[in-house]
Amino acid sequence: MRNKQTIARECALSGTGIHSGSQVNLRILPSTSGRIVFRRTDLDGLEFRIEPDKMAARNSSNLIRDEHRILTIEHLMAALYAFDIDSLDIELDGEEIPIMDGSARPFVEVLEGAGLKELNSQLETIRIRESFSLEEGGASIRVTPADSFEISYRIEFDHPAVGVQEMSLEVNRADFASEIAPARTFGFLKDVPELRARHLALGGSLDNALVLDDKELINGPLRFPDEFVRHKILDLVGDLSILERPVHGRFAADRAGHGLHLRTVRYLLDNPRLWTIL
Repeated sequence: MRNKQTIARECALSGTGIHSGSQVNLRILPSTSGRIVFRRTDLDGLEFRIEPDKMAARNSSNLIRDEHRILTIEHLMAALYAFDIDSLDIELDGEEIPIMDGSARPFVEVLEGAGLKELNSQLETIRIRESFSLEEGGASIRVTPADSFEISYRIEFDHPAVGVQEMSLEVNRADFASEIAPARTFGFLKDVPELRARHLALGGSLDNALVLDDKELINGPLRFPDEFVRHKILDLVGDLSILERPVHGRFAADRAGHGLHLRTVRYLLDNPRLWTIL
């Protein structure tokens, strides 16, 4: 068990929302509340808390409150999880966390600059005690006991630049910062018209996503030969962070996505027999 932590100094970022297409200003503030609290300053400070049963997955992970929302929280949340940051006020003047370069590296960099501050309250850790699996449309996630937080991810796309990619690692701050955080989100050019018809990817560009046409990656080079699967690990870390506690267990995902990630979190919380508290 460790104490909860916040940041020592305020930090800020500005950028475009990949789905909304709007410019967003983001402030990350120290807090002693013991929770991650989002506030939309464009809505008179309307608060959003991490509540898995009120979240939605729609090509990203989104907080919902009444008719309002905050989109694409997963990259920022992954960085907070990896840095053991449990208590923050996050203010933004729009409906989406800025996508930056499509990775979590910009968030890692500002958090490193802000430093950490320990709080007096202690934080519980979830330890998986029973294995279980969830499946959805050919995708799956299997969760098993482990002494640390481990992720194994496999993806498979019928595309010459992607194909089958697999990666496994124990998630810790140093490895996350160097091996996972720089991996960028990706998409296929053929899907853009359909996404934009659904009011998604309105801010997507060659500057904030890896884009593939029918034959190749059109805006390389890659940061890693297997950058695509590394980004899926990044997404899963961000989505599991909504447990609001560190977790000891192994999560093996196969062709999953935000919907199945979020379903796994809800299943865990709805079935406390599967885990115990350290």
